[in-house]
Amino acid sequence: MSTTEAPIDAGETLGWKTPLPEVTAKPESALSTWVEHSLIQCKRLLLVWTRDPATTIQTLVFPALTLVMFQIVLGNPVTAFTGQPSIFGQVGLLSLVAAMSGAVVSALGFGREKATGLLGRFWTMPIHRAAGLTGRLLAEAVRVLITTVFVIGVGLLLGFRFQQGALAGLALIGVPVLFGTAFAVLVTALATRFEGVVLLNVIGVVNTLLMFFNTGFAPAFAYPKWLQGTVEYQPMSCAIDAIRGLSYGGPVAKPLLLTVLWTVGIVAVCAYPAVRGYRRAAETGA
Repeated sequence: MSTTEAPIDAGETLGWKTPLPEVTAKPESALSTWVEHSLIQCKRLLLVWTRDPATTIQTLVFPALTLVMFQIVLGNPVTAFTGQPSIFGQVGLLSLVAAMSGAVVSALGFGREKATGLLGRFWTMPIHRAAGLTGRLLAEAVRVLITTVFVIGVGLLLGFRFQQGALAGLALIGVPVLFGTAFAVLVTALATRFEGVVLLNVIGVVNTLLMFFNTGFAPAFAYPKWLQGTVEYQPMSCAIDAIRGLSYGGPVAKPLLLTVLWTVGIVAVCAYPAVRGYRRAAETGA
């Protein structure tokens, strides 16, 4: 018997009649690849945030407790002064505050990913170039949606109601998501330029000005005359007025239109710096 044996064809041994099909990889720049990779990045960030106690505190606990405290301390005086239940303005205010607070935590997380080289590693992998940024913004929108529903749930316990119907209630929930997404683009642009304490200080100034000079506490006419126009037309006031109109009643079209215009304007101004800064951060890490 010969000690030399003919090579065995694996396909024949397993009964294959034809060779295995060749799989063609999707181009990295394909639209379907962009959507798929953005969803994966969104899921990754949401999982990271759910495991981070700081994110939970900033996005859920802090706004809910602040709403309760505002209602206890300022609820009756504001209601007596304005003639309208204060809870309808405060729910809108704290929904937007939750969106901004969560964006700050997200910005710090972006800084950590840059410092540890994670952004750089993603940049060298076969991942769509835009997926990192769009996945982050999509995760921000989902986070704002969750926090808005949570704040509204707390508000329902304090007297908040959807007095304008279910469709108006659905539109109401969309207002903080719209505002929060625009604010996330702004924060992302800042996060690519500043880091650590400097970043917190810059965002803190923006948050403080928006939070304390708006129509969530009192109507615009309650402020000094030289400040009334600024208070009435700043982006947070427009969103709060839209939320109040969609829940309690009152003007809706004008504040909602102004909120959309503010959103488009902020995204238009900050989108390019955010994209350039994100790419620079990723390339530096790589």
